Amino acid sequence: MDTALHTMDTARTHDVVVVGGGPAGLNGAMMLARSLRSVVVVDSGLPRNAPADAAHGLFARDGVAPAELLATGREEVRRYGGTVLHGEVVGARRSGGGFAVTLADGTALGARRLLVTTGLDDVLPDVPGLAQGWGADVVHCPYCHGYEVRDRPIAVLGTAPGSAHQALLFRQLSADVVYATHTVGPTPEQRERFDALGITVVDGPVGEVVRSDGAVTGLVTPSGVVAREIVAVATRMEARAGFLAELGLVPVEHPSGMGRHLVADATGASTVEGVWLAGNVTDPGAQVGAAAAAGAFAGAAINADLVEAGALAALREVAHL
Repeated sequence: MDTALHTMDTARTHDVVVVGGGPAGLNGAMMLARSLRSVVVVDSGLPRNAPADAAHGLFARDGVAPAELLATGREEVRRYGGTVLHGEVVGARRSGGGFAVTLADGTALGARRLLVTTGLDDVLPDVPGLAQGWGADVVHCPYCHGYEVRDRPIAVLGTAPGSAHQALLFRQLSADVVYATHTVGPTPEQRERFDALGITVVDGPVGEVVRSDGAVTGLVTPSGVVAREIVAVATRMEARAGFLAELGLVPVEHPSGMGRHLVADATGASTVEGVWLAGNVTDPGAQVGAAAAAGAFAGAAINADLVEAGALAALREVAHL
């Protein structure tokens, strides 16, 4: 990743500054660069899936290491003339007809449009021993990790309205599933389904995830230690968007109850003119492939918007001749 700014004119106003260099940001940047737009991607190097060994459910690249996938994406952006900078965006404000973007080191970038793809933070329940295994033996998505934990003893931690459904999804992958109610228990109807599928319900809060030699061995519950090897838990998902406050973009609760996100329309356009969103910052449930696709779609929408703006400017110029 580029770390020096001496090769780039920071006083220049770029067509688009992309904030966030994950699959959504890099794919959006590539679409824009292939349209001959001047694009700068600013990435802090803290991808959501960093703890994972591999990305799954990704057509033709299933099992690729996340770091390898991003390295390839950065190279593709550069191939078409885009720039990728390592840095953290700490502020964004209106400036003339565009935006001024400020990095933590004081660097300022001008942009006609913004594409925000900063993703989200997974907030885990405060249970001792849980965070240590995040992305390994503590998982959340059956489509991201389920095949790798198939047929093993799994505990699903009740922490969200969707936890009971999560238990059903993991039951497809293992016949040995326990639902620990923790803070969210199943409804009577859900208990009936659990009984029919052989999912055991353990009532009460989980006091600790027990580990031995770094691996999960069980859960401490009011009825004793329940032996398990895998813990599935629904995190609270919080959009990484604090730097957008001056523009009036503030995360709101997602309709699903899974956390807070930024609102965008089907093209990725936000509620602030000139700012587009893609990936987990607006769609918390998007996997790598879906986030990348959303980035490409938003990139195309931004290019179309700039094309329209260019055509209108040309008309005004001709009118004044």
